[in-house]
Amino acid sequence: MNEEKTDPAPLDVESAVRARYSEGAAQRVEALCCPVDYDPRYLKILPQEVLDRDYGCGDPSRYVRPGETVLDLGSGGGKICFIASQIVGPAGKVIGVDMNPDMLDLARRSAPVVAERIGYANVEFRRGKIQDLQLGADAIDAYLAEHPIKTIDELAAYGAWEKEQRRLFPMIPDNSVDVVVSNCVLNLVDDAAKPQLIREIFRVLKVGGRIAISDIISDEVAPPELRNDPVLWSGCISGAFQEMELLKLLEEAGFYGICWDKWDSTPWQVVNGIEFRSATVTAYKGKEGPCMEGLQAVIYKGPWRQVQDDDGHVFRRGERAAVCAKTFKIMTSGPYKEQIIGIEPLVAPAEPKGFDCARTLPRHPRETKGLDYDVTTEAAACCAPGDKCC
Repeated sequence: MNEEKTDPAPLDVESAVRARYSEGAAQRVEALCCPVDYDPRYLKILPQEVLDRDYGCGDPSRYVRPGETVLDLGSGGGKICFIASQIVGPAGKVIGVDMNPDMLDLARRSAPVVAERIGYANVEFRRGKIQDLQLGADAIDAYLAEHPIKTIDELAAYGAWEKEQRRLFPMIPDNSVDVVVSNCVLNLVDDAAKPQLIREIFRVLKVGGRIAISDIISDEVAPPELRNDPVLWSGCISGAFQEMELLKLLEEAGFYGICWDKWDSTPWQVVNGIEFRSATVTAYKGKEGPCMEGLQAVIYKGPWRQVQDDDGHVFRRGERAAVCAKTFKIMTSGPYKEQIIGIEPLVAPAEPKGFDCARTLPRHPRETKGLDYDVTTEAAACCAPGDKCC
């Protein structure tokens, strides 16, 4: 008699990852990381055990700027946080979020050592799931210590408390972070929670904020036999984003200017013919808000004949394109500024009015100069004094 085959139980991703990284907090596990070159200036003051227990595939700290508020997702032993703390300086702030208690213990006991060596304390570590940045695990533990759940009514009371906690006391508030970084951690999140993870990143960013995510990506979707392997999952393989999947989720969340800023040509590992490589993606938040007429224009420099942005605007090489004030700001800053010429009006509109961003139209020069513009000038200097020029 043939026995019926049953599907294997789904992998408990969180348990597999927690066990592997608890081991990694106690002793170095080489399979959890790829070689990364960090700026040695920022490594000198770090405790040796932080350096020894670092597991990453890139250096998102190099995208951090002085004075910023930085959020590091899956901060582990704290290496990226401690590097970022030196870059942002005493006017900045760094928050690390991790769920592994052993890694958090390493980071938290190292923080005072780093603070003493650099002369200021601007780093804190919070325990929670990176796919749910509203609810901190320490807050849950504190509640349950005072209100143990034994009945259905007590469970309902916890649900009400959780809802209030998310609304009034989120672990990471809305629009509070300048830049979100992460180093080889997003791939450790269960597939079902990855869309929520990206939405949470978008939520906590300020308008104008950005991400720099270093992670392992795959050129093909990993098959079920790889995704149900706890060693491959906790080893940054099975849960890797397929390269287009990550970009799609970022677009759907509302990010713009999405770019592969780093892409390793040589795969980190190849498993069953599927290439897994290290890459760093950058993206920006800032398309929110109304479209208002500012009489501004942008010119795409080239070299492509035309390009299309994340809102569907088509910019043709050399053509003055009419844009709203919001799009003008976006196109003349961040990832686009080196490719765009921005043209401001000689006189700003007296009264703001709405702008139709549904299509891209040329902007006549007279719209920015003014219909009554009738000026004649002498030739402007085109070279330094004493040089021969036209």
